[in-house]
Amino acid sequence: MEILGIGAGYVGGPTMAMIADKCPEHRVTVVDINEEKIARWNSDNLPIYEPGLDELVQRVRGRNLFFSTDVDEGIRRADMIFVTVNTPTKSFGYGSGYASDLQYWELTARKIKENSDRPKIVIEKSTVPVRTAAAMERILHSESNGVNFEVLSSPEFMAEGTAVRDLNDPDRVLIGGRHDTETGRKAMDAVVDVFANWVPRERIICSNIWSAELSKLTANAFLAQRVSSINAISALCEKTEADVNEVALAIGMDDRIGSMFLKPSVGFGGSCFKKDLLSLVYLCESYGLTEQAEYWHQVVKMNEHQMERFAKRVINQMFNTLAGKRIVIMGCAFKADTGDTRESPGLTVARYLLDERADLVLSDPKALENARIDMADAPVRYIEDPYEAAQGAHALVVCTEWAQYRDLDFEAIYAAMNKPAFVFDGRNILKHEELFEIGFHVFPIGKKALTRFETS
Repeated sequence: MEILGIGAGYVGGPTMAMIADKCPEHRVTVVDINEEKIARWNSDNLPIYEPGLDELVQRVRGRNLFFSTDVDEGIRRADMIFVTVNTPTKSFGYGSGYASDLQYWELTARKIKENSDRPKIVIEKSTVPVRTAAAMERILHSESNGVNFEVLSSPEFMAEGTAVRDLNDPDRVLIGGRHDTETGRKAMDAVVDVFANWVPRERIICSNIWSAELSKLTANAFLAQRVSSINAISALCEKTEADVNEVALAIGMDDRIGSMFLKPSVGFGGSCFKKDLLSLVYLCESYGLTEQAEYWHQVVKMNEHQMERFAKRVINQMFNTLAGKRIVIMGCAFKADTGDTRESPGLTVARYLLDERADLVLSDPKALENARIDMADAPVRYIEDPYEAAQGAHALVVCTEWAQYRDLDFEAIYAAMNKPAFVFDGRNILKHEELFEIGFHVFPIGKKALTRFETS
């Protein structure tokens, strides 16, 4: 079988590579109109960083995995097409700031129709609003030339930083389609058979297509809600001198709650949570569910408040002025083990500090290339080496939970910094008592500050 992935981004590249690895009998092609991106997929410098991805791609590229810019030819050859194009939040027109921008998705649907002369299975892999599949079917079957398309939804649930692991051993694979037609059932069976090459059948869930589309938005909304909930409590912990980690441990041991996603932080980021929450808000409003829309919107607003609150704490504790002070943002990626900077808390905090005229340095082991693009208009410096970045700094602001930050020689860093030297740990990953003993003034999230100054 010929399997095609349209879109060579964070979803399409890793997903198609895993399918190629687990299904050597199938030819898998990934197409994208971005020539530079495809060239990098065909090189030793992949366009995205994920632990284990380089080895995975090298194992199958040229065997049964191919990357190409020839979208039309890829569609013509394909039996099964996974659509993994970007669906960002609209930045213009009706629904701006909330609704999903489906222009790339619609162009892809029209491309599929134009280049198909035989039946094909089309699977939504991108996160899309509920009932998008119906719109795709209308496009594919408009002015029908007799070609039948079966449109299914199989949203991805992988997380950046653990994408290869999540694809290799998923909690579940969800496949939504039509049970009420013979061709619909056969299409679902064909997709199930692909994933059943390595995923146990009991973890492959079949549903109607609308449930599959809504499940992805709902999953991200629930996860984001937990992050915003513990972050809301972190502010109260700081005021009452409670320890947010102890609170999280206590409530996380309740089987009804569980411990996942209860780690306080400067805030969540990435391409999914905010976008999917806003899409859910827009969907609720579209159906007149005003209170429900306000409820989910509050999760977004709490996250934005947490990032602003963290930045204000930096300003307030450094004597209410950052002008001319060298501040090092440690971590530009929105989370560890990825180079993705979309909606990055570190870059959001960076812009708050730039408004205070800080002399800002951005440091990250994998994300500086993307940070340069996102911050192209900002007067900042980019230094990957944290020791070099900390030379003459007044404060370190940890915004990404990179494991290597835990093991830095903070005595050497402290010696090279201006005094008083501050650490603002937006991920609670450092050894705060040890830093305090070295001489730092330490400000964690949701915990009592360790400082020789009176806190404000």
